[in-house]
Amino acid sequence: ALPMFIPGFGIIWGIFSAWSTGFAFAAIVTTVPELEKIPALSILFLSPFGLMELFAYSLGISRSFILIKAIIQRTSLIQYIKPTIIEVGIVIGFLLVGGYLEFYMIELSQESGFEILDF
Repeated sequence: ALPMFIPGFGIIWGIFSAWSTGFAFAAIVTTVPELEKIPALSILFLSPFGLMELFAYSLGISRSFILIKAIIQRTSLIQYIKPTIIEVGIVIGFLLVGGYLEFYMIELSQESGFEILDF
C-alpha cells in the first residue's frame, strides 16, 4: 500500500493491485470449483482485514491523486507533508492490525476446519 502514496505512480500501482487480486481470485476459483458459488467481492467486503486493506489502498491512491494534482498545478508541496505522513502512519497501523487479524483468522480456521464451505 505504501507505493500507492507515490504521486502518479500510486494510481497505476493501485489499478495493477486490483487487477492482480481479481486475477488471483479467478485462479483460485478455477482450481476449487466449489468457490464459484461465493462472490469474490464478498470475501473482500465481509472480512475485517479485507475492509482494512481496501481502506488503506483507497487512502494511498487518493493521496497520490492529491499530490499529482498539486504538482501539476505547481502548488507548494510543503502543506501536504504533514497530512501525508499522518496518512502513511494510519495505513501502516491498519495493515499491521489487518495482517495480525488475518493471521489469527487463518490459524482459527485451521484449528476448527472449513465448516463454512463444507470441507
